[in-house]
Amino acid sequence: MPSLSRFEFVAQSGAGSAVGWDGWGSGTVDVARQQDTVRFFESGTFTPDGQDRSIPMRNVYRWDLHSERISLSHERRGTDAAVWLFDLIASDEDTLVSAEVHQCAADAYSASLTLVSDGIDLEWRIVGPRKDERILYRYRVR
Repeated sequence: MPSLSRFEFVAQSGAGSAVGWDGWGSGTVDVARQQDTVRFFESGTFTPDGQDRSIPMRNVYRWDLHSERISLSHERRGTDAAVWLFDLIASDEDTLVSAEVHQCAADAYSASLTLVSDGIDLEWRIVGPRKDERILYRYRVR
């Protein structure tokens, strides 16, 4: 993970979505490792489908590495306000999946992480009364 330097993603809404959050994003990721914790500091832009203007975006994700799992938390509002999302566990030798969904109000978040030769792919699913979203992140080296 420490050699990753950029990301891109595609957001697609499914038939059950009332939010229509379709578009794509890209940017840089600064990776910082301290013992068994890795942080992704993302900075980039998101361009909604059909729009000419991009929207600035920032995220901070914390990956806590354990022997049997990786705990993923969102630190966008700071380390002390981190939101634990879920634990990722091995599905096969190249894929980790969320052990359980993360409930945020009525919305259920889950993910699948796949190791690829030049980085990682992280596919998010968000399902709820108004949401049916799929976000595919691609983190890459240079």
